[in-house]
Amino acid sequence: MKKVDVILGLQWGDEGKGKVVDVLTPHYQVVARFQGGPNAGHTLEFNGEKYVLRSIPSGIFQGDKVNVIGNGVVLDPILFKEEAEALARSGHDLTERLYISKKAHLILPTHRVLDAAFEAAKGSSKIGTTGKGIGPTYTDKISRNGVRVGDIFLDFKKIYEVAKARHENILESLGYNYDIDELERQWFEGIEYLKKFRIIDSEHEINRFLAEDKAILAEGAQGTLLDVDFGSYPFVTSSNTICAGACTGLGIGPNRIGEVYGIFKAYCTRVGSGPFPTELFDETGEALCRLGHEFGAVTGRKRRCGWLDMVALKYAIMVDGVTKLIMMKADVMNDFDTIKVAEAYEIDGRRVMEFPYDIQDDVKPVYREFKGWKTDLKQVRRYEDFPAEFKTYVEYIERETGVPVAIISVGPDRDETIVRQ
Repeated sequence: MKKVDVILGLQWGDEGKGKVVDVLTPHYQVVARFQGGPNAGHTLEFNGEKYVLRSIPSGIFQGDKVNVIGNGVVLDPILFKEEAEALARSGHDLTERLYISKKAHLILPTHRVLDAAFEAAKGSSKIGTTGKGIGPTYTDKISRNGVRVGDIFLDFKKIYEVAKARHENILESLGYNYDIDELERQWFEGIEYLKKFRIIDSEHEINRFLAEDKAILAEGAQGTLLDVDFGSYPFVTSSNTICAGACTGLGIGPNRIGEVYGIFKAYCTRVGSGPFPTELFDETGEALCRLGHEFGAVTGRKRRCGWLDMVALKYAIMVDGVTKLIMMKADVMNDFDTIKVAEAYEIDGRRVMEFPYDIQDDVKPVYREFKGWKTDLKQVRRYEDFPAEFKTYVEYIERETGVPVAIISVGPDRDETIVRQ
C-alpha cells in the first residue's frame, strides 16, 4: 500500500511550499491540504503567469490530479469563492477535481470581527494576526462550538444563528463596534457556491485512495516554528503545522506517513510579531527583503529577514521527522561577499545548541561565516555545476542536520529547480 508523503515548512512560513508542491505533483495522484486557513498564500509561477493560492491545494495545475481540502483546514466561503472563480477564469475549473472535507470548519463573518477585536484588546502585545478569523475559528473548534462544512446540509440557518449570537455576546462584552451586513451577504453566497464541489467524508476517501495504491502528497501551511505546540508561542498560528498534523488533519495513521519533505530558505524570514534571533536590521537585511521580494503573498506585509538559524532548523527537522530537505531562494544571496549561519545561541553567557522553551531578546546568535559564491545561481540546472562555495554551504547544512538536501530552487519558475539524484 502506498504511503502519504508530507511537505511542510521548517521556518516561520513563507518558504515557497506552493512551488515545490507544483513541481512534485506529477509523481502523485492526490494532493491534500491538511491544516491552516486563507492567511497562508502559496505562490506559483509558470508559463509567464503568477498564481496565489490561499485554501486550494497547490496541485491543481497539474492535469487531472485529485485535490483535497482536509478536515484540519478552516475555510472562509467568501475567500474560497473568490479564489476558485479566479482560477476558473484562467482556465482551471475545479468543480470535478476538488474535494472538500465535511469536517473542515467554516470561518464565519463574526470570526473576522472577533479576530480584530481580540487584537485591539491586546494593545502593544498583539500577536500580529492577519485578521482573517483563523484563530477564533480554531478556538471555536477546540471549545466544541464550531460550524463545519457538513453542517450546510443540516438545519444550517439555525446552526449559524446560534454561533453568531454567541459571538455577538462576546463582542458586546468587549465594546467593539462593527457592521457585518455586507460580509454576511457575501458569506451566504459563498456557502451556496461551496455546494458545487464534491463535499466528502475525506478520511474515508483518503484511506480509500491509499488502498487503491494511489500516491498522496500532503501539503501543509505556515511553518514548523508557527506550530501551536512547538512554535515560538504565543506568536504562533492556531493549528499543528508539523508532520503529525497531517495525520489529524487528514485522518490517516502514523504508519501511513512516507517521505517527509522539509522546506527551508537559504536565509530566514518572518512576518508579523514574535521572536527572531537572527533578524538583521541593517543593509543586509534590507537587501534580503528587496532581492527576495519578501512581502506576504496574501497580506502584502513586509517580511523580516535574517541569516539561516541552524538551531531552529535542526529543531524543526527533529519534531517533523524530516527525511529530505528542500532549499529555496539561494539565488537571493548571489552577490553577497559573506554569508552567515547561526550555529548556536548564547544565553546568559552559555552556549546553547537546543531550541529553548522561550526565546527572549537576550538570545544572541553565534555565527559561522561562509564565503559568498558570487555567481548567478539562476542559470544552473545541475548540482555539479554549482560553484564550490555554494556546495560548501549546502554540504555544511547536510552534515549538521544529517538530512540530504534533495532539491534546490534557484528561482520562482518550475524550471528553476534542481533535483539531486
